[in-house]
Amino acid sequence: MSRRTDREKYALPRGVFALIQGVFLVSLTIIILVPLVAIFIGTFQDGNAVIRNGITFDINWSELSLDNYVMLFTDSGPYFRWFFNSLVLTVVQVAGTLLVSSFVAYGFAMYDFPGKNAAFISVLLLMTVPFEMMMLPLYVLVNDFGLADTYAVIVIPFLAAAVTIFFFRQYFLGIPKELLEAGRVDGVTEFGIFFKLVLPISKPAIAAMAILNGMIIWNNFLWPLLVLRSPEKFTLPIGLNTLLTPHENNYELLIIGAFFSVIPILALYLAFQRFFVSGMTAGALKG
Repeated sequence: MSRRTDREKYALPRGVFALIQGVFLVSLTIIILVPLVAIFIGTFQDGNAVIRNGITFDINWSELSLDNYVMLFTDSGPYFRWFFNSLVLTVVQVAGTLLVSSFVAYGFAMYDFPGKNAAFISVLLLMTVPFEMMMLPLYVLVNDFGLADTYAVIVIPFLAAAVTIFFFRQYFLGIPKELLEAGRVDGVTEFGIFFKLVLPISKPAIAAMAILNGMIIWNNFLWPLLVLRSPEKFTLPIGLNTLLTPHENNYELLIIGAFFSVIPILALYLAFQRFFVSGMTAGALKG
């Protein structure tokens, strides 16, 4: 009893604790937003000056202009082609990954079959293997099948993502199996149970994985760089990288293009953020 009293004696008042928490969160938000605000201001400046002086808040307001924006929308070359390629690939791959990975995870969570534990352990082990170790064998396989320089080879090998399978499996373990039995009693097929009963109540998990996979796929650089050879098929990260050459550097388009590349991920998060926290928490606790 005395120990509890001592703890209460030295505890911070609730108002003080809330103030400290608020200051910490505001400070963290400012730290996170500073680079984004800095690059936004850089889009109004001369690219060579930004590279020469660095991104800084010591701004000469008279030198700011909309020239970079005019160039982006009138003379940016293949920039919007790269942007469109990345956007389509991200949407297709996120949708495919969520569908395939959730389907595999549903099997692990809801059914018993020979080799189930060994197969799931294989998924866990795959999570520990860096992609760089699988990259070269996968590249050789792609060339042997003649799939290089196609979008299919960017999407198909990663539809069954180990981390996404693990996350969905943990989430599905928290779904009562009585729900599935009720569906079977009503004559719903196994596919119908998955698509009509399980997926609609898994929106938090789907939203969380959509955001995380979307960020990874949108920013994916190494694998598309290896397999894509046609400039018109480049994704946005590869295209922006080509703006820096030994002969000429287009810093203006690089800076404003990098800023605009943030917008799709920001929009994705804003669209699903109300499900994000609950989805991450559920996936971490269930199972």
